[in-house]
Amino acid sequence: MKIAILGTRGIPNYYGGFEQFAEFFSVYLVAKGHEVYVYNSHNHPFQDTTFHGVNIIHQNDPEHKMGTFGQFIYDFHCIMDSRKRDFDIILQLGYTSNSIWFFLLPKKSIIITNMDGLEWKRTKYSKPVRQFLKFAERLAAVSSDYLVADSLGIQKFLSQHYKKESTYIAYGAHPFYNSNQTILSQYDVEKDRFHMIMARFEPENNLDMVLEGVSLNEDKTTLLVIGNHNTKYGEYLKNKFKYFPHIRFIGGVYNLEHLDNLRYFSSLYFHGHSVGGTNPSLLEAMASKALVIAHRNDFNQGVLKENAYYFSNADEVKNILKTIKKSDNLPMVEMNFNAIVNQYNWEKINGAYLQLFEDCLSKSKTRK
Repeated sequence: MKIAILGTRGIPNYYGGFEQFAEFFSVYLVAKGHEVYVYNSHNHPFQDTTFHGVNIIHQNDPEHKMGTFGQFIYDFHCIMDSRKRDFDIILQLGYTSNSIWFFLLPKKSIIITNMDGLEWKRTKYSKPVRQFLKFAERLAAVSSDYLVADSLGIQKFLSQHYKKESTYIAYGAHPFYNSNQTILSQYDVEKDRFHMIMARFEPENNLDMVLEGVSLNEDKTTLLVIGNHNTKYGEYLKNKFKYFPHIRFIGGVYNLEHLDNLRYFSSLYFHGHSVGGTNPSLLEAMASKALVIAHRNDFNQGVLKENAYYFSNADEVKNILKTIKKSDNLPMVEMNFNAIVNQYNWEKINGAYLQLFEDCLSKSKTRK
């Protein structure tokens, strides 16, 4: 098959979950003998034209100049380029800024869209933007040939609200086996003597709630806050907690080996995400044998079940910090690790996507 992946900033991953998935899945497809193309922003740090056999197509992305609106221009350029390449399948990851161009997608290609989380519920957006995102979601749902839901909650929502069937395929993670304690020295922390939280600096990821709980606790164990904090919200949080030196904002970390070891050797790993489907960073924490302390919501509980501690406010965070130790909860850690091995591993996830592609292509040929 000749396959294109749209909707990300590009590979290798320097940004987030969709980019990580696009990296793993595209390389997997090439290994299976398929011809694969991934669209990258023109200013992506990786400027080569191939990545482990995957063809990279750089397109102009003015987001750095225009802000969010630049994403619409970038997606327009990607879609227009796709019209001249005769792809069998186009996989769209998300719909936020590409769904308005649905009428420009090549008619002969099969369009499969991963519907992501419920983007219009994200509090970082203004009311008009959230209304647009709900409109964009509907456009993607009704215009795509096939839909993928990354959680059972999203699948149920698509069925109830749009009367559309979707294929449930979660994200994946690689089980982490080879720990390397020497990496910790680069972050000035020691085994079991630091906590961490990793997220984009957005309100619905509840960084503020976690940091507030940490600040209320008398214990001054280091908390590593990982993510790009050079944003308006990041500046707000850094200013709010500037008198708490044990809260350390260390910026984005994109070295997976480093992240795996930080999670593995951390005492408590906080996961504050409250909107979306199966969150990639949550699965990676489970795969790294972190003890997860998660925001209490259906998405997180659907993945972690009873194998985590949950919080809904800063006081609960404070109490967890005072009473919970990783060493007392190793069976819980192992249960989450086993879930990655048996349910959320990349080989199974990639295989499920490939099976979907083959089924969709077969149906398309049958109809013709």
